[in-house]
Parts: sequence; C-alpha cells; structure tokens
Amino acid sequence: MRIQVRRTGGFAGIERVRAMDTSGRPDAQEWHALAEQAMRDGRDSPPAGVPDGFRYQLTVDGRTVYCADPRLSEAQRKLITRLLKEGA
Repeated sequence: MRIQVRRTGGFAGIERVRAMDTSGRPDAQEWHALAEQAMRDGRDSPPAGVPDGFRYQLTVDGRTVYCADPRLSEAQRKLITRLLKEGA
C-alpha cells in the first residue's frame, strides 16, 4: 500500500509532502487499518478549514480524500502525524 500526505496552509504556507510504501514492513497491517479509517473519514473535496490552519490531501493507492484542521478524525490525525515523522 502506498500512502501519501500533502500538507498545505499554516501561518507560513509551506507545503510538505511525505509518502510511504508499506510493502514488506512488519507493521504494515497497522498502517493499512489506520489508512483505511482515515480515508473513510475524509471528504471528496477540500474543506474550508480555518485561517492559518493546515489542510491535508491523503492519497492511498491512487484514491484521494481531503481534511483540514481543526476537524481531523483521530485516525486522520494519527496517520498524518506518523507519516510526517516516518515518511520519506
């Protein structure tokens, strides 16, 4: 499974993109479950968000959903945080 997050917005407006391929990872099942829940909680179009807040584009195996601070689900927040820390 290929998981990617694209973060835009924030005070400085700096874009960050991180991706991960879970193939061969010992924790792949955990990533898959988290990604599936985060995708279910996402929207098909970008939400409005709040001034200086972050907006996210989550893409899993070619399917994309959108979410924004402060209305992230727990799964979205956890996936985004882990991916921004561990992704390449």
